[in-house]
Amino acid sequence: MGEHEVLFEFTQVGQQMRVSAIDADTRTEVVVIAPLTASRYQMQSVATAKLKKKLAEGEGQGGAVGRGLF
Repeated sequence: MGEHEVLFEFTQVGQQMRVSAIDADTRTEVVVIAPLTASRYQMQSVATAKLKKKLAEGEGQGGAVGRGLF
């Protein structure tokens, strides 16, 4: 993802962790669910990979994905 800034949010839901990864430039967000036994690094790695994939799919469609007005 080069120089993109990625923000992470961790929310425990029962015996799982909900991890959101957000690209700061495009505001594209993905969510993964991980077991509590996974390390923070593992959770971030999976979420980052999913975000990279989503951003790459958006580029192939002729524009950024996830842009919206808040």
